[in-house]
Amino acid sequence: MNEDGLRILQLGKFYPIRGGVEKVAYDLMEGLSERGVRCDMMCAASHGGSRVIPVNGHANVLCCHTWFKAAATMISPAMIASLRRECHKYDIIHLHHPDPMACLALMLSGYKGKVVLHWHSDIQKQKTLLRLYKPLQQWSLRRADVVVVTTPVYLEESPFLQGVRHKAVCLPIGVKAMRPEPGEVEKIRSRYPGKKIVFSLGRLVAYKGYYYLVAAAKHLGSDYVVLIGGTGALRGELEKEIAELGLQGKVELLGRIGDEELPAYYGACDVFCLSSVQKTEAFGIVQIEAMSCGKPVVATNIPQSGVAWVNAHGVSGLNVEPGDARALARAIEDITKDEAAYRQYVAGAASRYRELFTQEQMINKCIKIYTKL
Repeated sequence: MNEDGLRILQLGKFYPIRGGVEKVAYDLMEGLSERGVRCDMMCAASHGGSRVIPVNGHANVLCCHTWFKAAATMISPAMIASLRRECHKYDIIHLHHPDPMACLALMLSGYKGKVVLHWHSDIQKQKTLLRLYKPLQQWSLRRADVVVVTTPVYLEESPFLQGVRHKAVCLPIGVKAMRPEPGEVEKIRSRYPGKKIVFSLGRLVAYKGYYYLVAAAKHLGSDYVVLIGGTGALRGELEKEIAELGLQGKVELLGRIGDEELPAYYGACDVFCLSSVQKTEAFGIVQIEAMSCGKPVVATNIPQSGVAWVNAHGVSGLNVEPGDARALARAIEDITKDEAAYRQYVAGAASRYRELFTQEQMINKCIKIYTKL
């Protein structure tokens, strides 16, 4: 199949973008369409009715009305009707997993063309959902012409992918480099004079391991400050922990950080920390965003997850056992203990981003996958 004239549909999750799966789908749509490839994205609408959102001359986001959300899944019967109506327009449908609604829509669409299944992660938390979804999941694995995984670790260790290795390829996630404005970076650093800034970003939910990052601050010297960006259900509990440990002023919950502000926080920090503790964290896009700014990363060795592969231990940063506050603190200190060691990690982080995780590389590899079908 030749790249010229290809028509692709990214299928899955929701809009506006809030998480990693839908960000990858959107970035693929945007990047491919900027190369002149016709590429749309069909997803559930987080709010509002069905609508078409133009992106550029080669791409639209096709939002489908959602009834409600259940078990972390958007229930959108409109997606079924929309895909049945539109699927014949596309040479390839690129299905993003896990998304039971999108998978059901594809199964009921009658689509006869090529399917790429993008396996972002196994279903971990929703055990009841997995029991109900398992037949659909198995169907999607059989139906796929190609199964895409984000790291080689997931392909090797996911129990669900053992039977499809013969048709699986690794496509690491890539992002555009963050471009911090020096003036905005300085504004943030001026709020914490003389401090080494540890930054983390993500939803305030259990699998992100923020209890351990807060506790790690207790083991760091007074010359460190920990900044955590994001919103979520655990904010109140984390605030309580910060107060109980006497860490007010040493750990700050920043709330939601807007897209326009985010590069400055990456630019201002000395170390980025991904403290996640469960395999639900399959990749950790925030790691490569930090690396794009040359920021060393402290992450965790989550079993069967690709997180520790993304952050090469001893090169772009350090990986420690999940759920160990003291180990997080030691790794942060080891990276920042002297200028020579720190500069080595800075160079390693920037190099690893350039070698593996640019958006251009992701788009190039994706096009190769498509054209081989």
